[in-house]
Amino acid sequence: MSGTLIAPVLRSLTAGDRGRIEEITRAVGVFREDEISVALEVFDGAAAGSPDYIALGAELDGGLCGWICWGPTPCTVGTFDLYWMAVAPGLQGSGVGTALLEAMERRLAGVARLIVVETAGRRDYQATRAFYEARGYRQGRSIPDFYAPGDDQVVYVKVLTT
Repeated sequence: MSGTLIAPVLRSLTAGDRGRIEEITRAVGVFREDEISVALEVFDGAAAGSPDYIALGAELDGGLCGWICWGPTPCTVGTFDLYWMAVAPGLQGSGVGTALLEAMERRLAGVARLIVVETAGRRDYQATRAFYEARGYRQGRSIPDFYAPGDDQVVYVKVLTT
């Protein structure tokens, strides 16, 4: 879907959303099985009300089509990690991811000074990296072969003004 921007309804996620969160995360097609397990573990923490994880979902026509999860980075002052974000493949490029990211940033305004996003350096993550760069995130570092041989970790950061 390109060129058409939509405005999803954003809402808190509940344990009842777990199945759809798993479907969306799998459908993206870039996450390994162990990564999906970690995404679901983080989601479970957010759904259970853990202060370490905050999650939002995006809905269109009453159906969940994307999600984002973030939380405070341990042992830091005002740094937050964006842990997971996934949008159903047919809606990527439609504004759903931007709406989720901007909602997170609004909620962190006055609380966070820095947002950190860790992503992969593989070719199939090129659109993901471009997404963050287009929204003001800057590459902070890259660690070669971090996730696996040939799969670098690329870290993006965004400074929030207070």
